[in-house]
Amino acid sequence: MRVGCPKEIKNHEYRVGLTPGAVREYVAHGHEVLVETGAGAGIGADDGAYIAAGARIAATARDVFDKSDMIVKVKEPQPSEWVQLREGQILYTYLHLAPDPDQTKGLVDSGVTAVAYETVTDDRGGLPLLAPMSEVAGRLAIQAGATALQKAHGGSGILLGGVPGVLPARVAVIGGGVVGLHAARMAVGLGADVTIIDRSLPRLRQLDDLFAGRVHTVYSTIDALEREVFAADLVIGAVLIPGAAAPKLVTREMLSGMKEGSVIVDVAIDQGGCFETSHATTHSDPTYVVDGVVHYCVANMPGAVPVTSAHALNNATLVHGLALADRGLRAIAEDRHLRNGLNVHRGRITNRPVAEALGYEMHAPEIVLNVA
Repeated sequence: MRVGCPKEIKNHEYRVGLTPGAVREYVAHGHEVLVETGAGAGIGADDGAYIAAGARIAATARDVFDKSDMIVKVKEPQPSEWVQLREGQILYTYLHLAPDPDQTKGLVDSGVTAVAYETVTDDRGGLPLLAPMSEVAGRLAIQAGATALQKAHGGSGILLGGVPGVLPARVAVIGGGVVGLHAARMAVGLGADVTIIDRSLPRLRQLDDLFAGRVHTVYSTIDALEREVFAADLVIGAVLIPGAAAPKLVTREMLSGMKEGSVIVDVAIDQGGCFETSHATTHSDPTYVVDGVVHYCVANMPGAVPVTSAHALNNATLVHGLALADRGLRAIAEDRHLRNGLNVHRGRITNRPVAEALGYEMHAPEIVLNVA
């Protein structure tokens, strides 16, 4: 198979779908790899590194899309990219379709077979291709929140960890999954007063044991959310429903009860955000203020640390990517975890949360694949 890796074009996105090390693995499996010139510049990998790994260099993204059987990316295709996709081609990347009807229509119209990193599963019920970026985003959320709390950035002017004789900031983390866990770890490490809010009692017990009393755990109710959000200096939105749009847990009305200069970091913004007042921002213009509350809603947070995140992502995506390149649609048909990753196939939506969110008919992947 010919595997293509175009340069990412989303605002301040410096990651790359294939590192030179990953290219070498594809080549060792007998595949031809086509990489757009400059695709790896953000991680310090020049064209020479890709040539040494066995790739061919393409002068333009058009060359990559036109000549490849499978496209490997990081972020969802932009409008100029989805029009270059075609039937019979496999797209392997993050998609986050539920809050994005335009992209969904573009992929449906293209006829492409689209496998979304964020809905591929594993035997433990986890999301192994989403997890590494959730780890990065959770940790970055605290760095971003700490910066936004500075007075010069519109925040209240409180130091996250405080100093002897002065109380630290209060941090509320909504959601105790991978993002929430790593955000809490960073916040605790900096000395903040941290509360994790979740609706799973077993998960709260796990977190309580893991942090050995260094964080507070609270069962999520409307009353509890209001109490913790109103008291917090920094609120991290770390809610995830796989494939579906994030629920709006913090309403516009609740902002009026929050502290002036407090900060919201909505890590769920890729799935539409879990704050009613959230809308996607970019690394070049990351924050805005609503009712005195600073909102940080960058939709590709891990893109800020591309060396770490690109290598972590490739470590996770390589196994399934090689399976797709080796066996094509048969890999999806034979592996239920890859089937869970299939979101669009030849004009049909094959992921139930996406279909329900956007009003499409749901088609079972086992049926539409029709692999003999």
